[in-house]
Amino acid sequence: MFADSSHVILRDRQLRDLPVLTRWLTDPGAEWRRWDAPYFHAETTTETMRAYVDHLAQTPPDPDEQVIDLNGECVGMVNRSEESPGGGGWWDLGILIYDPRHWGGGVGTRALARWVADTFTWTDAHVVTVTTWGGNERMIGAARRVGFRECMRVREARVVDGRRYDSVRLDLLRSEWRARAGTLG
Repeated sequence: MFADSSHVILRDRQLRDLPVLTRWLTDPGAEWRRWDAPYFHAETTTETMRAYVDHLAQTPPDPDEQVIDLNGECVGMVNRSEESPGGGGWWDLGILIYDPRHWGGGVGTRALARWVADTFTWTDAHVVTVTTWGGNERMIGAARRVGFRECMRVREARVVDGRRYDSVRLDLLRSEWRARAGTLG
């Protein structure tokens, strides 16, 4: 059964989230690793994630990283970074839901839509992008449902389990988001 995604919120990371984040991010066998950039070597990803968890434990919450909270439970994170050069209005967004129990029920789509809205509200973003690989159909579908359109495809750029996949980038302009938001209410 799909998770009830109606209570998806984005919030600052709290101390109570660290055990959950540590568990999911540092588990080399976590299912999310098969979908979030699986073309990177597992050992490198594990090392990077351990360093990231250490960083989270030692730093205050960052407005460019938020926890995805589903009914009071930390189920993932979103992040954003401004593409260089700064001030150009291009922000790249990321989303990761750790637990497969929360995949396929709209949690990711709702979290991504909220993150887009927050990004357009709190930054100078003119355009936001998400980047994934051709095998991650759930991410591509979520982005399209939110209003993103494919803007770049590098054919056969990624190797996953010995098979070649395209690298895919989707974009959404502030003006498109405003027009879409106007039709939702």
